[in-house]
Amino acid sequence: MSDAERPLTVLVVDDEPLIRWAITRTLTSAGYRVLEAPDGTSAIQALAQRPAPDLVLLDYRLPDFFGLSLLAWIRRMSPHTAVVMMSADLTPEMVTKATELGAYRVMPKPFDMSDIDPVLRNAHSHEVGGGGRLAS
Repeated sequence: MSDAERPLTVLVVDDEPLIRWAITRTLTSAGYRVLEAPDGTSAIQALAQRPAPDLVLLDYRLPDFFGLSLLAWIRRMSPHTAVVMMSADLTPEMVTKATELGAYRVMPKPFDMSDIDPVLRNAHSHEVGGGGRLAS
């Protein structure tokens, strides 16, 4: 299967099982391959897989990592993986810092599940256009 035929892989990083379940269900129905991580350590292990996930949906607050620290690590170690952060505690400073560190977008929680697919597709297109994995 070529990269163009392969479904996009999304890593959902959130410590709330119900949130991971709802997002996974929505994205699987939309044709994505979904990996889940309940914490930053599990996310790092999932990102070490090859090929790396195309996209990461990353919670700001995790039990073992500060979300912005993990975002910075992802951008260094997997620069072509698009990252969308999500948080229930959005502040202008957090949004600015996440954007500076390379987040494609920061989504407020809770959000409408129908908003996830377009945001992730746009994030992936942005990364591909910016030198990410080419869709051939």
